[in-house]
Amino acid sequence: MILLNNKKAYYDYEILETFEAGMLLQGWEVKSLRAKNGNIKAAWITLQDPKHIYIDNLQISPYPFAQQEMIKGRNRALLLHKKEATKIRTKALERGITIIPTKIYTKGKHIKCEVAIARGKQKHEKRQVLKERAMKKEAQKVLKNF
Repeated sequence: MILLNNKKAYYDYEILETFEAGMLLQGWEVKSLRAKNGNIKAAWITLQDPKHIYIDNLQISPYPFAQQEMIKGRNRALLLHKKEATKIRTKALERGITIIPTKIYTKGKHIKCEVAIARGKQKHEKRQVLKERAMKKEAQKVLKNF
C-alpha cells in the first residue's frame, strides 16, 4: 500500500532507474506514516559519509498519541544492499543526475522507500508532456462520445 507518493518527481525528472530501500524509523514515525501523515515532495537523498545514504527533509507529522520525545528535522538512514549503494554513489557523481525518493510504501510489516536515479527535464520537455496528456484526454472524450 502506497503511503506517500511524489507525483512532482515524475513531472520534473526523467526516471532512469529505481531501487527499493528500507528505512530506519522511530516508533512514532512508523505510526504516523501508516496514518499517511507526511510529505515527501521536498525530500532528497544525501550521500554524507561513504557508507550510508540518508533521506533528508522528509516531513513526518508528529503522532498525537506518542509518549516519547519527537525529533522533527532528522535524517533517516536508508538500508540498501552494498552493490545498490555503490551504484547509486557512482551515478550521483555523473553530471545532471539526481537521486530522489519517489514513494514510501508498506511491504508486509516493513516500510520501504523507492529511490530513483533521475535526470532533470528541460522546460520544453515538460511542455511536450502536458501537450501529450491533453491530446490523450481529448481523444478519450471523442471515443467516449462516439
